[in-house]
Amino acid sequence: MKLNRLILIVVLLTLVGCGSHRKSKKSRTYRRPPVKKETVKQDTQDKNTDTFESTSKTTVYTDVVEQYIADFDDIAMRNMRDYGIPSSIILAQGILESGAGRGNLVKRANNHFGIKCHQGWEGEKVYHDDDEDDECFRKYEHPEQSYMDHSLFLTGRKRYASLFELKKNDYKGWAKGLRAAGYATDPKYPQKLISIIEKYKLYRFDAEVLGDRFVEVTESRDGLYHIVQKGDTLYSLSKRYNVSVDEIKRINKLKDNNIAIGQELYFN
Repeated sequence: MKLNRLILIVVLLTLVGCGSHRKSKKSRTYRRPPVKKETVKQDTQDKNTDTFESTSKTTVYTDVVEQYIADFDDIAMRNMRDYGIPSSIILAQGILESGAGRGNLVKRANNHFGIKCHQGWEGEKVYHDDDEDDECFRKYEHPEQSYMDHSLFLTGRKRYASLFELKKNDYKGWAKGLRAAGYATDPKYPQKLISIIEKYKLYRFDAEVLGDRFVEVTESRDGLYHIVQKGDTLYSLSKRYNVSVDEIKRINKLKDNNIAIGQELYFN
């Protein structure tokens, strides 16, 4: 009996030992480190993007917009010289309507301005959902043709005639006038164009065409300031920045109207 009991104890101890070994081995084999999701989320949030919604909704990175501007600024300025449409407006419309060149109509038809077929169009066509389903849009072989047709479209229709009475650098007047004349049905269309122009400083191309000096107001922690250049006077600066001469003198603690080239003048 004692021998049988001893054999039973040995068998039980052997089974317990094997089970314990298998369990620990399984634990080591399938243990996985936690996934760090916070890092992926942060990388996505740090990207600077713009979303343009006109003939198609397109989200692009800011550097894509800047590349689009670099690709088409010369064409926009040439069309401004030839047709009198502010290059800032041409570029802003191109950016908005085409999603900075990434929208569906650009990929399918090189149509950068969302121009529909309209009566009398004899060129190629594509169909795209816009205000209504399956609307007819113009198709071009090259982007330059789209830019040219945009200028011809605006200059050739009486409803846009009043826009050409505005100053050539009045991009705000043009943005509002395009909406009023029926270029777009979106009530926020003017604000969208103005926002693009001011964010990317497209008005600098208008200044280049008109031969004006483009002076960028710089912002520092102390406020907005202008570096005086040759030909500047307190009067001309007061008109440019809509601040009275007396206010400029007060802010900058000037005793008289004399200013020097290279001097920094603050406006707030």
